[in-house]
Amino acid sequence: MAVWALGINHTTAPLDLRGRFAFAIDQIAPTLQGLRNTLHGHAGAHPEAAILSTCNRTEIYCAGEGQVLEPTIDWLAQSGGVSPTLLRSHAYTLQDGGAARHAFRVASGLDSMVLGEAQILGQLKDAVRVADQAGALGTTLNQLFQRSFAVAKEVRTATEIGAHSISMSAAAVRLAGQLFEDLGTIRVLFVGAGEMIELAATHFAAKNPRSIAIANRTLERGEKLASRFGGEVMRLADLPARLHEFDAVISSTASQLPIIGLGAVERALKARKHRPMFMVDLAVPRDIEPEVKALEDVYLYTVDDLAQVVQTGQAQRQAAVAQAEAIVDAGVQSFLHWMDQRRAVPLIRQLHAQADEWRAIELARAHRMLARGEDVSAVLEALSRGLTQKMLHGAMAELHGGDAAARERAVTAVEHFFLRKER
Repeated sequence: MAVWALGINHTTAPLDLRGRFAFAIDQIAPTLQGLRNTLHGHAGAHPEAAILSTCNRTEIYCAGEGQVLEPTIDWLAQSGGVSPTLLRSHAYTLQDGGAARHAFRVASGLDSMVLGEAQILGQLKDAVRVADQAGALGTTLNQLFQRSFAVAKEVRTATEIGAHSISMSAAAVRLAGQLFEDLGTIRVLFVGAGEMIELAATHFAAKNPRSIAIANRTLERGEKLASRFGGEVMRLADLPARLHEFDAVISSTASQLPIIGLGAVERALKARKHRPMFMVDLAVPRDIEPEVKALEDVYLYTVDDLAQVVQTGQAQRQAAVAQAEAIVDAGVQSFLHWMDQRRAVPLIRQLHAQADEWRAIELARAHRMLARGEDVSAVLEALSRGLTQKMLHGAMAELHGGDAAARERAVTAVEHFFLRKER
């Protein structure tokens, strides 16, 4: 089996390109099926696959009888509506040990925009769960990901990699604090009700803003989140009419198109008499039209804009990186050893089958001899001699035949497998 990975992330591709390859969690199962159908025949009958899609990265992990990166690249490019050439210029491709190392580093937070952040591990576990439920995981990828979880746990417990971590949500609060003198006087609107919004709402709620509101497509989920923070809930359809009421807007939905347009923000600013608005778009693809950023009284930040802020504390965490990388190295070597062992499995099965065939032949012969009334000791002697001859036949043939070099190799093999006194 071969393992390969293909991906784009916040360091290799701009936000709008990443948005073309963002898969909502409910899209992943059918998408995996399409990918496996495309790879069918290239990488064996049933290639394994998993897709990790977050605001900062989209990555495909595959395993099959042969490594087929090019068809994987072509499929992903087509799914995002771009040329394979463009995708290659922004993507990274990894094989076997390289793919394992990348997966372990991602799970451990070593490849994140926020070094050491823990959220990615949960996102990776969700991706694995979806792939497993879709029937796309097999022994190889399952082993890869389970080992990545174990490595991440060891990194988290044995190092201080996350001790000074600043999350995207904390960075958003910090930026809001630079614009507004007192966060306790502002009205905050959260658009969406997923994990990113829940984290952002938790950080803003700690600053005791004047009010909190949740706008979501389904009221039930929005109400559940709003009740945690003593906020109100509103329908997404009511957003344009009420946008002017809020000083800060943080949005993160799974919409494939912007839900807050330039016109809606311009009308809101007019109603606010051009009092400033702080806006954070945590979604990929974007929730807020990029043209909004050009408005004079709007301070709009995307996930990429937050990169500078989240680097704070990076120096304190670098001391733990070397220790974490050593843990990753050990995990990679262990996985590669397991892969090497797996490659011997077909041969081991053949060896067992051959031994069982010899045993059956000699056992049947012994039963016939006993049925004829032959002496039991003689039957056992014949049984043991027959098995011994069958097991040694190949080795003896090699020792007596072939050229000198072949006989020398046979001598080394026989000494190794049959004449070792200690193991």
